[in-house]
Amino acid sequence: MKGSGSTLAFLLAAWSLPAVSPPACDSDNGGLQLPPGFCALVVADNIGTARHIAVAPNGDIYVALQDNGSKGGVMALRDTNGDGRFEVKQRIGQDSTTGVALHDGYLYVAKFHSVERYKMSPGQLTPSGPPEIVVSGLPGVEEHGDKGIAFDGKGSLYVNIGAPSNACQPKNRRPKVPGLDPCPLLEKHGGIWKFSDSKLGQTEDDGTRFATGLRQMPAIAWHDGALYIVMNNRDQLDTLWPGMFTAKENAERPAEPMYRVDKAGMNFGWPYCVYDYFEKRLFLAPEYGGDGKKAGRCTQFDLPITSFPAHWAPVDLTFYTGSQFPKHYQGGAFIAFHGSWNRAPMPQEGYNVTFQPFAGGKPSGNFEVFASGFAGKTPLMNPDDARARADGVAQAPDGSLFISESQHGKIWRVLYRRGK
Repeated sequence: MKGSGSTLAFLLAAWSLPAVSPPACDSDNGGLQLPPGFCALVVADNIGTARHIAVAPNGDIYVALQDNGSKGGVMALRDTNGDGRFEVKQRIGQDSTTGVALHDGYLYVAKFHSVERYKMSPGQLTPSGPPEIVVSGLPGVEEHGDKGIAFDGKGSLYVNIGAPSNACQPKNRRPKVPGLDPCPLLEKHGGIWKFSDSKLGQTEDDGTRFATGLRQMPAIAWHDGALYIVMNNRDQLDTLWPGMFTAKENAERPAEPMYRVDKAGMNFGWPYCVYDYFEKRLFLAPEYGGDGKKAGRCTQFDLPITSFPAHWAPVDLTFYTGSQFPKHYQGGAFIAFHGSWNRAPMPQEGYNVTFQPFAGGKPSGNFEVFASGFAGKTPLMNPDDARARADGVAQAPDGSLFISESQHGKIWRVLYRRGK
């Protein structure tokens, strides 16, 4: 959960819809393919490059938009007539954003270089005042600059700071060039930083590095006493190290790992090591003397709790705490996968929302593709041809699920109809 229970009382008193029946789903589920018993409707469209979603207890949603100037910021959406679709659309702020959350009466927004917050007033969809700066001066460039945010409910804010690199080479993505050893990027990048959630005017130096050895990971969520992360793994094994790796190995081996961080200081091994999707182990990266087989120093790093196929590009994560969906889904994790760009000459993959069952606080069984149909064609060879790319996933107050996509700014709401 990315928000906080204290937001609940604040916003429930603010404004609420009259009791209405669940909305009617679209006849084609808005183009999505879903498991039996589920259906979907498009609740908003063409709002911009939609990223993460925050949901208020009254049903309002706040969608981060990744773009510059007046096209960025956060889009606030409200359904005023109870039909399940959002008629009111108001923009908050500007600049490119990814992470967004409601917490302790504030709307928190994560940009490339900062985390800001707006005081939310009862009854209002948008704040009346300017933002306060919680953290500023965060490193972030176009490559891996997106910031996700999460709260532990105990006074701390967690922010991912991605590494602006594929494998920490002196110049990025150069064939057969060794990586820097030790990797200097890990001092300020490639990890999760922990800050106070209420203190203003913080910088990176005011925070603490909670976890390290991570490449890029806006998909973060606090759940069950720990921070969960799903990471984008490295690219271009074959083109940077020809003769050592095939195109098929590049397309399939570097898993997208899921980590559980339950104590400060955990290290997951980037850039020195790569987690193999098939062998379920770390192997030494070729930039650090690896040949695709030997482990070397990789035995010293923390391991993922599960993993997903290569290059699917995880961008958001939420745990399901509702009761509308069947028991199978309760307590499990939904992950938005943006989809690959670098599996050529093989088809691109991902472009879905995946469900990972949990039991006893641990992954239980194989992952399941929950929502597909985003790509719009099979096989998809060029990512630019995708009809939609999943980018955010968040639970609604009634236990339904919102999904955003970034190609055209479409938002779906997925409901369970109990076999109907």
